[in-house]
Amino acid sequence: MATSVNNTTSSSSSLIASLNAASSANGTSKTTADEMQTRFLNLLVTQLKNQDPLNPMDNNQMTTQLSQISTVSGIEKLNATMEKLLENYSGSQTMQAAAMIGKTVLTAGSGMTLTDKGAVAGMTLDGAADKVTVTIKNAAGNVVQTQQLGAHPAGTFSFAWDGKSDAGVAQAAGEYTFSVTAVRGGETVKSTSLQAGTVNAVTLASDGLSLQLGSNKSVGYSDVKQILN
Repeated sequence: MATSVNNTTSSSSSLIASLNAASSANGTSKTTADEMQTRFLNLLVTQLKNQDPLNPMDNNQMTTQLSQISTVSGIEKLNATMEKLLENYSGSQTMQAAAMIGKTVLTAGSGMTLTDKGAVAGMTLDGAADKVTVTIKNAAGNVVQTQQLGAHPAGTFSFAWDGKSDAGVAQAAGEYTFSVTAVRGGETVKSTSLQAGTVNAVTLASDGLSLQLGSNKSVGYSDVKQILN
């Protein structure tokens, strides 16, 4: 004699619980959308066959159950699609990062490396400025040059130094630092100093892509503010 399944135990939550129990019994840690849908339909058919003829399942209850399994199935398929998109994005990002090897990029920092070709650095302004001033100092902390860059809109831009002091005297190659002062109408505009570095290698780690710069500095791929060449 078939066992009757009443309306209370045949609720949508009971069916989903039955599906989870079946997965646990089979020792599987992950059930695909197709497997879950097949099990759901089998349970639903069994439920319909064994329901109480004096108190059958109404249309609203069946619609609720079908809607719930459709939602579960849809989420499973959406997750699979998102995983593929993330894999494709990661691969594309890696290719873009690899193309940056040998290029000079700007990242957060206030250092400048002077060579026989001069030096380059940059900045990001949070707002438009009427006057932007750059002060360059040597390793001893002495000011060697002050540049007036004039007015600039908000955003990121670079500037160059010819390696000479304000008096026109050539400075020795090596490491220098700089600071930025930006004002608009007498009020200070927030700025971020950016130092230049050449990308020597790209590393793929568990936390994402990182770039190895010529100064043995490692920065995240997302930390690059501008590519100069």
